[in-house]
Amino acid sequence: MSDSFLYTSVLDPRAKPLLDELLFEYDSRYGTFFNAEGAKAELSKYPPEAFSPPHGNFLLLLRDGKAIGGGAFMRHDDETAEFKRVWTHSAHRRQGLAKKVLVELERQAIRQGYSRIYLTTGFRQPEAVGLYLTNGYRALFDTAGDLEAIKSLPFEKWLSVASPLTFESPVETHAVSHHA
Repeated sequence: MSDSFLYTSVLDPRAKPLLDELLFEYDSRYGTFFNAEGAKAELSKYPPEAFSPPHGNFLLLLRDGKAIGGGAFMRHDDETAEFKRVWTHSAHRRQGLAKKVLVELERQAIRQGYSRIYLTTGFRQPEAVGLYLTNGYRALFDTAGDLEAIKSLPFEKWLSVASPLTFESPVETHAVSHHA
């Protein structure tokens, strides 16, 4: 079995079930902790164009044509991409898919000229904290501190190679091996 990456848009119909589940998960974990609208406010905070080339991108990990994971990035500053919505569908967790998405997003950020990644995750997402810490991200907060008081947990990672600020369009999907 093989999975494939597809660079597309937040508006791609294949992304909707994944984003709907992400909304549900965030609301289940945080409710109205951050604001009265809950996760909907965060997921609609940025226009789809923010996650489009040349400054951003949106990635789906597909299996049999269905999105099982994904992620996005947008411009944070001239050298920094900000990762958002790195997600694995609940039925497909514990297979290393989030790491595959993370690595592919890093590669695409390099192709688009970025040399640094910035991201935040919430204090009620220990699996995300673990993912970033075990994949070379540096916590920009006191990991021994009161995470609920910190609320939004920032991370950074400097990428090893950055290309010029030209966008290389990935016109085809890239197959990745799947290990069951």
